[in-house]
Amino acid sequence: MRYASITDRLQNLGSEKWAIHAEARRMKAEGKPVIELTIGEPDVAPDPTLLAEAIRAMHAGRYRYSNGRGEPAVVGALVRKYQKRRGDVTAENVLCFPGTQTALFAVMLGLVEAGDAVLVGDPLYASYEGVIRATGASCVPVPLRPENGFHMKAADLEAAITPECRVLLLNTPHNPTGAVLTAEEIAEIGAVCRRHDLWIVCDEVYEQLVFHGTFASPFDHEDLAERTVVVSSISKSHAAPGFRSGWAIGPAEFCARLLAVSETMLFGGQPFIADMTAYALDNPIATAATMRRSYQARAARFADALSRAPGLVPLPPEAGMFIVVDVSQTGMSGEDFAWALLREEFVATMPGSSFGEQAEGFIRLSLTVPDTHIDEACRRITALATRATSPKERYA
Repeated sequence: MRYASITDRLQNLGSEKWAIHAEARRMKAEGKPVIELTIGEPDVAPDPTLLAEAIRAMHAGRYRYSNGRGEPAVVGALVRKYQKRRGDVTAENVLCFPGTQTALFAVMLGLVEAGDAVLVGDPLYASYEGVIRATGASCVPVPLRPENGFHMKAADLEAAITPECRVLLLNTPHNPTGAVLTAEEIAEIGAVCRRHDLWIVCDEVYEQLVFHGTFASPFDHEDLAERTVVVSSISKSHAAPGFRSGWAIGPAEFCARLLAVSETMLFGGQPFIADMTAYALDNPIATAATMRRSYQARAARFADALSRAPGLVPLPPEAGMFIVVDVSQTGMSGEDFAWALLREEFVATMPGSSFGEQAEGFIRLSLTVPDTHIDEACRRITALATRATSPKERYA
């Protein structure tokens, strides 16, 4: 039987990247004492008022068909949110989607195709390569160097550009590293994009989880507005990943052109979830602030403990719900270290290789577990690192 070429392009770019997570869940089901530090799923519940709003909306009959752009209430809430950052935003700049992942997929479908290329920072979120390659376009990595705190540098971006490049996929705050670009860095990156006539697609899902300083975005630069599309959701900010409520904010012409793509894919989301999202955006909800304080403290806890372990170099994040650890001094790759950690010490982490070539010597740890689990995980990780760096027991 014959298959479309997209199935070949996406070989090994789906759930295969989360193989350790799947194996950890299997082991856990067997009763193994696995500490799970793999995925970024908030460990707090959504605010009760959000659940109450969703239930109220369902009982009010808000479960019928919607429209392609989004329910008026949530579109209005998004307009108000982004008008605070740039005053010229209207409903014509908004498209709603079930989550950031779907928004990003649709946006890429609308911007690139076979023969085009998309620039993306490396390390990169595990699904980005699949989203890009699904369109037929290719990925062009821009190195995010540890010595620069994993911040994208304009010079590195300039050096990576090829004639096929059409889009820069930017992610700030960054997953997996937690790096947060400054307004100055974004201005320099934006100047490169203007010079080469590149779109900027900015994944800002961790916007509300910045530990220090002010969040900055190319969307907020008037001279970048015509080429910037923001994707985001309430998954992280409001601890509501399962509700799948996201959006894209971009130029009116872009949104008008993409609307048919969105309608062909989905033709609207669930009105009761839209009502809940509008409530979340329009009201002061403390969830993000609570998580921000918690994740910052947990990152410091991991960093303090693992910095004393042989062969390990934790790199504290500036935002988000992860910390990355350089394990290369143990003599093991991130992939080998992560698998050994699961099989020998029952700690599940993400290998850096799931996030690109630049992260091959790293593992990523989620901050969404209580302190007692962090302390025990650090003890087990240290035990493996000690064995790995021992001359007598050094891993092959």
